[in-house]
Amino acid sequence: MSSSSSSDDDLIALESVVPKLKWKRVGVHPLNRVRSDYGEFHHLFKNVRKDDERFFQYTRMSQNTFDYILQKVEPRLTKNWCNIHKQPILPEERLVITIRYLATGSSFKSLSFAFRIGASTAGKIVAETTTVLWEELQPFHMPVPAKEDFQTISDCFEKVWNFPHCTGAIDGKHVRINCPKNSGSVYYNYKSFYSVELQGVADANYKFITVDVGGYGKQSDGGTFQASDFYEFLTRNYLTLPEPSYLPQTNTKAPFVFISDEAYPLLPYLLKPFGGKNLTNEQENFNKRLSRARKTIECSFGIIYSKWRFLSKSIETDIKAADIL
Repeated sequence: MSSSSSSDDDLIALESVVPKLKWKRVGVHPLNRVRSDYGEFHHLFKNVRKDDERFFQYTRMSQNTFDYILQKVEPRLTKNWCNIHKQPILPEERLVITIRYLATGSSFKSLSFAFRIGASTAGKIVAETTTVLWEELQPFHMPVPAKEDFQTISDCFEKVWNFPHCTGAIDGKHVRINCPKNSGSVYYNYKSFYSVELQGVADANYKFITVDVGGYGKQSDGGTFQASDFYEFLTRNYLTLPEPSYLPQTNTKAPFVFISDEAYPLLPYLLKPFGGKNLTNEQENFNKRLSRARKTIECSFGIIYSKWRFLSKSIETDIKAADIL
């Protein structure tokens, strides 16, 4: 028997014992191999750093704010690299990619060309970084309000908007998404597009004190509220509001409440305008005062939509990733 025939027999015997390996092609596109020379982070961002005004236009924040955020999230965005990664994507670059997505609403494909990375890589970076941002910054900048915090908010509403005993203004906003697979009509809203509901509560200075994300688009604002964690926290007394007290210059004792529009239910801790057309002068005056104070949440949504343009466009990810963003 020849040597070549013997080798073939050995190979056949080996294949019968060891399963065939499925090799995945590993490589970097030629356009992305020059990321360190022509990628937006290495080429443009370094120059933008030299101009405070342009930096603010580019990131929608000051350099001090950016550096503060980077310092908070950098440990968790640092990866353990091996010899396969010739050009690792560092934490600062990951943060810049995420901020550009949030600030502009650019598609992952557009980001991939600008930063010379893969489109799927851009999507993963944005999803991972936004999760880290929430987990690291939320405990410091949006903690669960205590009784003293609600009292401070109420005092501010009375001083700024002349509406006492108000602990926050609540409303919902539809965030456009691509039609989720096998979802039917649960995400199709009355405005005739697919969305998830973003519910927020704002204080007297347009600052969000709590948010609830992920409501079905078909739900009303009231339905989203009653299905939210915020509603559960209120009904189970996990959130402690100040004790009822007298209204200013009166002998009337009243509870502390949140204020909303007509779409929300009337509850002991949730106040909404009088309905109907034949209202008394007192009722109309009350509605005007409540609407004036409630506009804080409308302005809060306007500010955040203006600053982070991805909210004004359709989120291209699946529904799970959309809730994270």
